[in-house]
Amino acid sequence: MLALTFVIASGSGGLGLGQAFAQTSWFQFGPVGNGPGTTNTYDPDFVREWEANPPKGYATLSKANIAATKTAIQRYTNIVAQGGWPQLPEPPNKTPRDSLLQYGTTDAAVALLRQRLATSGDLTGGNISSTYFDSDVDKALKRFQASNGLTPTGIADKRTIVALNVPADARLKQLKANVSRLEEFTAKAGKKYVVVNIPAAQVEAVQNGQIVARYAAVVGKADRPTPLLHTPITDLSFNPVWRLPPTVISEDLIPRGREMQSKGQNVLLKFHIDAYSNGKKVDPAKINWSTVKPGTYTYSQQPGKENPLGFLKINFDSAHSVYMHDTPSDRIFGRNYRSASSGCIRVHNIENLAAWLLAEQRGWDSERIASMKANGERLDLRLKKPVQLLFVYISAWATPDGIVQFRRDLYQKDGIGEIAANY
Repeated sequence: MLALTFVIASGSGGLGLGQAFAQTSWFQFGPVGNGPGTTNTYDPDFVREWEANPPKGYATLSKANIAATKTAIQRYTNIVAQGGWPQLPEPPNKTPRDSLLQYGTTDAAVALLRQRLATSGDLTGGNISSTYFDSDVDKALKRFQASNGLTPTGIADKRTIVALNVPADARLKQLKANVSRLEEFTAKAGKKYVVVNIPAAQVEAVQNGQIVARYAAVVGKADRPTPLLHTPITDLSFNPVWRLPPTVISEDLIPRGREMQSKGQNVLLKFHIDAYSNGKKVDPAKINWSTVKPGTYTYSQQPGKENPLGFLKINFDSAHSVYMHDTPSDRIFGRNYRSASSGCIRVHNIENLAAWLLAEQRGWDSERIASMKANGERLDLRLKKPVQLLFVYISAWATPDGIVQFRRDLYQKDGIGEIAANY
């Protein structure tokens, strides 16, 4: 489910870096700084492009990742035994970006950054005690950012520093907590499936062990978490009616209805929502929001520009009233932090995912789907061959290229508290 757009302001991804570097030369993708493959300016266009269109990388649910993660556990056990890594000073909240550690900076903290990146294996060679931020540190920091679900800008902003400062023993606990999850969900993955990795806020379309496409996603907030599930995708709803789910009604609609009523306004009229009682439409002017309780009415919104489901909803059995869907506003997909829904999954470029789901269904190609988006035709379409769907919580794993991946522990499931959840 998702929060009403008038209430909730819409606020990282799993990729095998060896594969990602081969597929996307992102050292040349962003702005060029003072040296080969360096950046010393913040480019918001690069950030949006990287976040909204992540490289394919390795499939998260891969048997090879299980062995690689067990190897990473041993590696991190050794790091912890040797004292872990140093902590870096966090910049103040309002520090200008051009004052942060980045290419060309000379600062005592750069030496600490070098030591930190060397300990985790992101930086190899060079003078470990140097206080100069050179191109080697730039590339190493980008590697760290990408493997920790952050945009690889090469700038050590506060979010990056907080991630760098997650202690090695906490990262080790995450790896240990996640290896059993990998084993459980990898065993459930078939030949063709869709997986939503909640901590990564990404969707993977996987066939025969290879990622066909990876999509940026919006997942549930910590207080409205996306549930774990394993179920087939059964049908698609084009230009769907939005039937407001219970959480949105109780936590968003009713409070906003009361607030607007006190100002002489009507929430249903403003947001083009219909209320029903026993199947009959209710005059919105006759609703007294001060006495309305969850369950008094049901609510729905017809297809259109303001419908938060966009033009497509992907349906599957769920006891939690969640689904996957489009959105009329895609700006959030260009952001790094995308835990902002009421539990449902918003999918960037969902029309491409739909084309893949319907690849074996005659008459349903990309052009047909595009026409459905353009003409607003209302249609529920059953998949002839249901496609397996998994919602998983994998926040730490390794890939066969030796890269160790970490993502925010959004729902604090890893037993390490808030330390890896708030960056």
